[in-house]
Amino acid sequence: MTFGSRIKALREDSDMTQTQVAELIPMNQSNYSKIERDQQEPDLMQLKRIAEIFGVSADYLLGITTDEAAAKDALFAKKIINLYKDMY
Repeated sequence: MTFGSRIKALREDSDMTQTQVAELIPMNQSNYSKIERDQQEPDLMQLKRIAEIFGVSADYLLGITTDEAAAKDALFAKKIINLYKDMY
């Protein structure tokens, strides 16, 4: 699985459009689309932001860790967010 296909799957699983993700990075939708199609690589700050948006590690996005590890990271991040929300 390529970097682009990983972020596309994460985006679709999150029910987000390319425009919504691009706005959160921030970057324009056209360049984000190129990243999903593996025609352009994100810079380090964009990579960090993409990982934050989807609650996965940069290692997962880069194909260093497995899907299982990324899922655990995302689940942990969601639990922390929910705990924080419950505090307020």
